[in-house]
Order: sequence, then C-alpha cells, then structure tokens
Amino acid sequence: MRYLLILAVLAIATPKMLTAQVESSIKMCQSHMTDKYVSDGQYYTVLLNKEDIAEFYVTFYGGTIYRLVGYCGTDAGNLAFSVYDQDRNLLFTNRDFENTPYWDFKFENSMDCIIEAEIDAKDMTSGIAVMLIGFKQ
Repeated sequence: MRYLLILAVLAIATPKMLTAQVESSIKMCQSHMTDKYVSDGQYYTVLLNKEDIAEFYVTFYGGTIYRLVGYCGTDAGNLAFSVYDQDRNLLFTNRDFENTPYWDFKFENSMDCIIEAEIDAKDMTSGIAVMLIGFKQ
C-alpha cells in the first residue's frame, strides 16, 4: 500500500517538476536572445541522462548571423554542445570555451548541420536540455 502511495505521488509530482525545469531552462535561453536576435520559433528540448547525447538536425542559411543557446537547468555550463557539418567535421564545440551557453556564427554558404548536446556537470545525472536558435535581425 505504501508503495502505491509513493508511486501516485511521483506520478503527480514528476510532470510538474519537469515542466518547471523546462520553463526555467527556456527562460535562461531566452535571456541570451537579445533584441538583436529573433528565435526560429522552436524549442529543441530533450530529457538527457549523463551518458546520453542528443542530436538535432538543422539547416543554416548562408549570409545569416545565428545565435545558438543551450541550457540544462539554470546554471550556465551544464550543457556541452557541438556543431558538425554533414560529414561530421567539428565546426564548433562550447567545451573549448568553458561550456559557454551561447555561440554566434555565420556561414558563407547554406549548410545542413548536426548539433549534439550532452550534460557536462559533475552534480547532474539527468536533466532536460533546451536549445534555441536565433538569427540576427
């Protein structure tokens, strides 16, 4: 009986906790989307365990200045992300910059890219990663 009560409490509380974490991560991402950048309108979200790597496939258009922002939780540096071209050549990783939560970039030509994201925090075993992509107005 006690186990059923615990399961019932977890079933009710877990969605609220996850929603709160998503909302706080979105707010952190949006704080880096200044009035110079417009979001592409999508929230790239995924629940990650420490050993998981999420992949997002994105097309970036030549001549446009982009901002890529990523958070897992509310602390900067919890999410490591890397951008690869179609042949998996590394174009950028925030690991080289102490896991900065955002990166501004521009491609000369349009290209399809793969964005990988993973938790990179000693005190987190899982969390919801949120990424935003914006372009300069």
